[in-house]
Amino acid sequence: MGNWVVNHWFSALFLAVWLGLNVFLFVDAFLKYEKADKYFYTREILGSSLACARASALCLNFNSMLILLPVCRNLLSFLRGTCSFCSRTLRKQLDHNLTFHKLVAYMICLHTAIHIIAHLFNFHRYSRSRQAADGSLVSILSSLSHREKEGGSWLNPIQSPNMTVEYVTFTSIAGLTGVIMTIALILMVTSATKFIQRSYFEVFWYTHHFFIFYILGLGIHGIGGIVRGQTEESVNESHPHKCAESFEQWDAHGARCRRPQFEGHPPESWKWILAPVVLYIFERILRFYRSQQKVVITKVVMHPSKVLELQMNKRGFSMEVGQYIFVNCPSISLLEWHPFTLTSAPEEDFFSIHIRAAGDWTENLIRAFEQQYSSIPRIEVDGPFGTVSEDVFQYEVAMLVGAGIGVTPFASILKSIWYKFQRADHYLKTQKAGHAALNFDKVTDIVTGLKQKTSFGRPMWDNEFSTIATSHPKSVVGVFLCGPRTLAKSLRKCCHRYSSLDPRKVQFYFNKENF
Repeated sequence: MGNWVVNHWFSALFLAVWLGLNVFLFVDAFLKYEKADKYFYTREILGSSLACARASALCLNFNSMLILLPVCRNLLSFLRGTCSFCSRTLRKQLDHNLTFHKLVAYMICLHTAIHIIAHLFNFHRYSRSRQAADGSLVSILSSLSHREKEGGSWLNPIQSPNMTVEYVTFTSIAGLTGVIMTIALILMVTSATKFIQRSYFEVFWYTHHFFIFYILGLGIHGIGGIVRGQTEESVNESHPHKCAESFEQWDAHGARCRRPQFEGHPPESWKWILAPVVLYIFERILRFYRSQQKVVITKVVMHPSKVLELQMNKRGFSMEVGQYIFVNCPSISLLEWHPFTLTSAPEEDFFSIHIRAAGDWTENLIRAFEQQYSSIPRIEVDGPFGTVSEDVFQYEVAMLVGAGIGVTPFASILKSIWYKFQRADHYLKTQKAGHAALNFDKVTDIVTGLKQKTSFGRPMWDNEFSTIATSHPKSVVGVFLCGPRTLAKSLRKCCHRYSSLDPRKVQFYFNKENF
């Protein structure tokens, strides 16, 4: 537990603040609508479900403001560059962007469910009170006219006893946009599961762009003003606590209380999402501009096991080790962009990626390049974008773990180490790189002397970590993984287990690639 706190205190603090803000906003808004004088008459009809609906709406606005920020990749790359002087703990938070994106999405789903359930109660109570004809305060409030010539100061959106809840839902701005947003949210969340992403990536890709309908719906959801409160002028003129009991004499000659006047709650969602939406639009414009720059494919190599290597050039392209790019092939799909880690080193005069057949899009791309008698397909590139692997040279000792095609980011790192050694780079902080660099071009393995230089099999992680901890008792060790989640769990546990509580002794920092 102690090692976990040492390595994850900032993440835990950040999540605690985020959760705390959600709780604070919900409770604060709930109490506000439970106590506000202007909603006294509204509460007479709706009860506490009014406060639940409005409190969850505020939390939805707050989390909808955050949902786009973790996927603004240029913003994250910029922050990673400007935070290069910051501590590892601060920079590592940028690598949890997709995790935070998912957590915010789950919170949006939670508050959407609360909001919908509360409004179901609201519409049920609206309908029941509209049908009441007992002359009670609730029935009088519900019978206030919608007609402009009679003032149009209505409180109940159901205009007649025969009007159904379904009719109001699909004919009002708030109801229709609510249905559209809910459907879009359900489709986005269900298509974002690991199974769908791995087996039907196209479904995930296209469905996730329904966020446009969600954002647009959220911006105009409150225009209809279904939730209404007494106007400030009316509250000052006829205070509800004084006039509620004498509702039979409203507007009577000589009466002190007049009929209350109501107005819709002003829309506020657009204020929360305006800045993130503008930032995201700017992000998309920048990415579109960069993707339209011409890419020249200089070399195509077909490797065993259906792995395609593309070496490319692009004007103004600059990269760091471990970064990734998004690739689009218009002849296969105009809208699909897929991330691939760069396998070239920054010191080389080209940039390259390795593509393994892992779905319809990658198989079609490989097949297009295998056709000898057709022209080379046009490729569009967006990026590069920063990842956790950029920090590899900030560690005295680095442990690189790649599973399957996950070895690709480390090809770039190992090449860069060799180039830095050749150029006698004095800023290279990583130890023991010289031994591997000196023997980089040897035919045989530097330890066994055999021609086979790669050892296949699953390492005994406890032995590996114990050996490194013993060999480097006072070093900071960076553990970098590009591989499956199960392997990540094992390595994360080992990092916690073998890190010393004493900051002056060996510390293991776990870093995982996230696209």
